[in-house]
Amino acid sequence: MTADRTPTDAADERLRRWRLVLGGEADGTGCRLAGRDAAMDRALSALYRGESGGAADRSSPRSAGLGGSAPQVARWLGDIREYFPTSVVQLMQQDAIERLGLAQLLMEPEMLEAVEPDVHLVGTLISLGRALPETTRETARAVVRKVVADLERRIATRTRSVVGGALDRSARVNRPRHRDIDWNRTIRANLKNYIEPSGQREHGTVVPERLIGYARAQHAVKKDVILCIDQSGSMAASVVHSSVFAAVLASMHSLSTRLVVFDTSVVDLTEQLTDPVDVLFGVQLGGGTDINRALAYCQSRITRPADTIVVLISDLYEGGIQDGMLKRVAAMKASGVQFIALLALSDDGAPAFDRSHAAALAALGAPAFACTPDLFPDVMAAAIQKRPLPIPEV
Repeated sequence: MTADRTPTDAADERLRRWRLVLGGEADGTGCRLAGRDAAMDRALSALYRGESGGAADRSSPRSAGLGGSAPQVARWLGDIREYFPTSVVQLMQQDAIERLGLAQLLMEPEMLEAVEPDVHLVGTLISLGRALPETTRETARAVVRKVVADLERRIATRTRSVVGGALDRSARVNRPRHRDIDWNRTIRANLKNYIEPSGQREHGTVVPERLIGYARAQHAVKKDVILCIDQSGSMAASVVHSSVFAAVLASMHSLSTRLVVFDTSVVDLTEQLTDPVDVLFGVQLGGGTDINRALAYCQSRITRPADTIVVLISDLYEGGIQDGMLKRVAAMKASGVQFIALLALSDDGAPAFDRSHAAALAALGAPAFACTPDLFPDVMAAAIQKRPLPIPEV
């Protein structure tokens, strides 16, 4: 309770909030809505309550009163953007697409212009793929490009900083050529050998017992990274984030980055990494899953096992040869490959995944875990330096 609110005001506010949360069936609260509150209630009811006006039954189809009318949906989209913050708008849009079958309406350019762009909307658009009519594709690309640009601004600087620092540290050598000595680090490492000035020496001396420097070929490729992404429908948000990260990693000259997406077939999208929007429109969400075939392709592209990191991003529901998948992971690790299994690369929370396959990978020394976009640069840095991975606690 705030200092300027009386107990009666606080009770009324609680009733108002409960009335908005519970919907029209909560008239027994004695709280009647008017003005902006009534408009908010109508917007919520259109999505979360059926045509009969009663509480929505989760087991029944949700007509929600929006029907298939594009003008009506457009007005609703405008209303929720007026009454709710962006994060809530994005959640309501996602619910409308999933529960009310509004994906077909997204094929109309005017509808796309009315929605709030976010990762889940991009997932829906790339799942529609070739079904998008020609008149909508340019608008869809503009929506996807806006989301990708926002993601790049969020992750690019930190990814380059964290991963670049790890690459520099992994390239450090203790017997560098004179011109390759890193004098700042060398001096810091040898301060314990400092000799005070004495006699004719006006200055103290640091005896460099250990020289620290970098390998001569500063611009040589130091690590090969293969991102192997499951493009089944449940992985939509992970596909979006993975594509953006792949583009950022590909922009780093010390890394050779390959992007592979798969369902029951395997597609190498490495040549399109200069534009993550092209990558996303090259993805076809849905279909089955053959992890074994995808890993076989990745394995065939490995030329420097000790300097290669393979990142499998999948919920591990394998439709191919299960034993083959595990044998390939074991073979890659035995050859020196750093293998990382991510159950998801998104902010969506705990994913559904095949627990038996996750346990089998953990037994091979490749624990499978979900990863947020904020954590991914640290995971890559640890893999580059061959340190324990920063696995989040469950």
